[in-house]
Amino acid sequence: MNIRKGIKSDLPQVLELIQELADYEKAAHEVEITLTQLEEDGFGENPVYEFFVAENESEIVGIALYYFRYSTWKGKAVYLEDLVVKDSERGKGYGQLLLDAIIKEAKRTNSKQVRWQVLDWNEPAIEFYKKLGADLDGEWINCTLTSQQIQSY
Repeated sequence: MNIRKGIKSDLPQVLELIQELADYEKAAHEVEITLTQLEEDGFGENPVYEFFVAENESEIVGIALYYFRYSTWKGKAVYLEDLVVKDSERGKGYGQLLLDAIIKEAKRTNSKQVRWQVLDWNEPAIEFYKKLGADLDGEWINCTLTSQQIQSY
């Protein structure tokens, strides 16, 4: 098992994992991201995300994609957008190692929080996060404007 910072050449496998997550969440039709957009957004002039990869001997089997956000109450925070481990590799410790890397990154960058979301029906993930001692807050409601809504505003 190896955990390392992601590089541009990892992105084709990252995109495959993103699609696998969308399939798992029964939302494959929601994925609009392209390899070109991932390259520009992560490795262009103004990168907006970073990621860690988990590797076995032959391939990338997991990712933890994150970015920095800001809380007016707490300060800088790491936002974990997605933690994905291939279905065939779950339960082998990759998820824990990826989350450990995120927490180390939060410490290194003097971030005050690590935040993420989990779907209310994803019991395996919820149990995993509870074992870590994470607070699962049912109080906040997510709000989103889609690309189409933004353009027609």
